[in-house]
Amino acid sequence: MTHTAPTPALRMGIPIPHGKLGMWLFLGTEIMFFTAIVGTYIVMRLGSRGWPTDVNVTYINVYLGGLNTFVLIVSSYFVVLAHDSMHDKNYFQARKFLWWTALLGVVFLGIKGIEYKGKFDHGILPGKIAETNRQAMTMMVDQLTNTYDRQLAALAPKGTPVADQATLLTAEMNRLSDKGDRSPADEARLAQLKAVAKLELAANNLRDHVRAEVTLELPQDQLNALRAQSMTDSAVTRPAAIKLEEVQHFIEDLHHDTELAPLVGHLHPITPMLYGNLFASNYFFMTGFHALHVVIGLILFGVVLVPGRLSASWSLYVENVGLYWHFVDLVWIFLFPLIYIVQW
Repeated sequence: MTHTAPTPALRMGIPIPHGKLGMWLFLGTEIMFFTAIVGTYIVMRLGSRGWPTDVNVTYINVYLGGLNTFVLIVSSYFVVLAHDSMHDKNYFQARKFLWWTALLGVVFLGIKGIEYKGKFDHGILPGKIAETNRQAMTMMVDQLTNTYDRQLAALAPKGTPVADQATLLTAEMNRLSDKGDRSPADEARLAQLKAVAKLELAANNLRDHVRAEVTLELPQDQLNALRAQSMTDSAVTRPAAIKLEEVQHFIEDLHHDTELAPLVGHLHPITPMLYGNLFASNYFFMTGFHALHVVIGLILFGVVLVPGRLSASWSLYVENVGLYWHFVDLVWIFLFPLIYIVQW
């Protein structure tokens, strides 16, 4: 009797595991996604004359961006070592290299968080950036006024209506001032109330001059007289217009006032940034989506780093996650020079 071996069933398609094929298809869609983002950024950047490039204005930290580039490149190297260890069935070594990769991913996000904090501290946020001198002056007025409102609310008794806070605290300040035998607690309270009252005068002074578009060199009482005269005489001679530099110096001077410095330490003079909101939108959109991909990568690494899970059956998984991580690294290598280095 003749025995014939069965003919193997034909399989159509690429001779690679389905998981790897799926990962490559997914990365293809990711390439199209980031290509659209980067392409849009390039078009906006080239089409906007005066795009902000001064790092003292944008608070782009080239050194932190370069450090993050190095961190991701090293992390990709550890992924390769982890894959080689999986191939050699050295799962203890593979686990160690995967932990190093995940740790560097966390370091990348930490450095990116420091960069983001710098943007938040200086108001480099979409829709929050002054692009003209007038907008910059108005924003500084708003910041100083909001600071006063917060300090006032902090000193007022809990539950006091906003409309009554100033009147109530003024009465308390007068009472403490007239008190002959003040305790240390009374002295501290009186100092706080006087500082907030002084802050109110500064905020009102700046607000009135900016709204009237009159130089700060004109004293407040003369400004009030000018405003009253303008209501009846349209031909009144107006003094010089207020300049951005005056308002910036006004904010800086508050930092040198011993009473007000503790209250306004978070305020900064604002410099207008043409196309600043477009810049911030692109910056946070591109780096934010990239950071999201880093977070997803860390979650994928966490799946396989569960104690006792790493084995031969996870080799393809580690390889696919490694491909994903290399892609995340490659995207950053494109984003870093485009955002941080290239001056077009």
